[in-house]
Amino acid sequence: MNQTKTRFAPSPTGLLHLGNARTALFSALFGERFLLRIEDTDQERSRQEFVVDLMEDMRWMGLIWDEGPQTAKVTPDYFQSQRGEIYARYYDQLEREGLAYPCFCTATELEVSRKVQLSSGQPPRYSGKCGRLNPEDIERRLQKGLQATLRFRVPRNETVEFNDLVRGPQKFNTDDIGDFIIRRADNSPAFFFCNAIDDSLMGVTHVVRGEDHLSNTPRQLLILKALGLPSPEYAHISLVLGDDGAPLSKRNGSRSLNQLREEGYFPLALLNMLSRVGHHYENEGLMNWEALKQHFDISHLGKSPSRFDIEHLQHWQEEVVRSADEETLWNWLNKETRGLVPTQKKELFIDIVRSNCVFPSHAEEWAKILFTDELALSTELADMARQAGEPFFLAALDAAIAAGQDFNAFMSQLKTTSGAKGKALFMPLRAALSGRTDGPELVKLYQALEATLLRKRLAEYAGVAE
Repeated sequence: MNQTKTRFAPSPTGLLHLGNARTALFSALFGERFLLRIEDTDQERSRQEFVVDLMEDMRWMGLIWDEGPQTAKVTPDYFQSQRGEIYARYYDQLEREGLAYPCFCTATELEVSRKVQLSSGQPPRYSGKCGRLNPEDIERRLQKGLQATLRFRVPRNETVEFNDLVRGPQKFNTDDIGDFIIRRADNSPAFFFCNAIDDSLMGVTHVVRGEDHLSNTPRQLLILKALGLPSPEYAHISLVLGDDGAPLSKRNGSRSLNQLREEGYFPLALLNMLSRVGHHYENEGLMNWEALKQHFDISHLGKSPSRFDIEHLQHWQEEVVRSADEETLWNWLNKETRGLVPTQKKELFIDIVRSNCVFPSHAEEWAKILFTDELALSTELADMARQAGEPFFLAALDAAIAAGQDFNAFMSQLKTTSGAKGKALFMPLRAALSGRTDGPELVKLYQALEATLLRKRLAEYAGVAE
């Protein structure tokens, strides 16, 4: 039995964003073999640096392709810009068999025709005007130097049917399609054409792509049928919407993977979030790549658009941070943060990070609080500390000197000498020691602070110089 082969075929005209990353992920989860193809026929907008970024992003996510380019170097096998001779052979075949013809209609003519059709209540489609030209008419136009596109001759009064793995049975009348362009006037191949040819020649068995490509599918099936080439099965996944209900874009919440990586998101957090946008897993907990792939079920893909929620992504980020081992978290921290942490406090600090931080920037804040003199209390927190009174902090200072690193002994003595309890005990200490009312347990704050720094912060509110 042949393996299921899927593909991801991006155009390198920008950075990889969440919508395309989700398409790539679903393709990789579904396929037993996964192919990467670079669709760089748009020579004006395609950039090699975007290919570099794209491949780096996919490797960061853990989407390793079984077939495709291993570097950004342009090669004939997986870069469409190098496959022109292949497409030319199939163009020639279609023309020889009368299944494609040159079209000399100008953009103005086409726009006028479109407006006339719309005004009369008809769907806009090409009239087939140039399809009736005889060879002599075509030659005369070419001799005049007129540029021609190449149109596929769509058969009349037929039905194109296929079963979409997400949306079920689909049916299109060819009379509603109209002859469409498969080669532009500058001789570059149209998406419909080279995309379908490459899927077939590369042995792709299943195409997983956005629902905005659904209307392309009957055109591509017609091309492949005319050329006698095998066609894949299709699964058109729902689009991802932004926070304003419009298709996800940079304007309404989408980010590039490069941005997410720089912010400190773990790839596993992104995988767990994206794999659940429009897809249901029975297991609601954090899963590794193997589990995500094993339990991915294309029948669990929804038809309705899904909305991207940054809080959903942050939830999975927290899950990954909480479950990460010490070495992973240490390497995740910024170099500057690692430099602030005393060797003997490393294990304790990582424990604080695991319980209280979501991004490296949060860890950096706590490293500065715990291991430097940089402590800026807001007016509100400073007042909270002062309201406890100098006698309270004198008692705390005495208890800290007597107890050393023994937190329980420190608290026992402070409770006895100050008489404070509950919030009146904990909140002034937390404010004075960390400048925060949230964060690590008080015991961890106490043990993380060097003794001299701890006493200095208590002394500030005790009214004595330390």
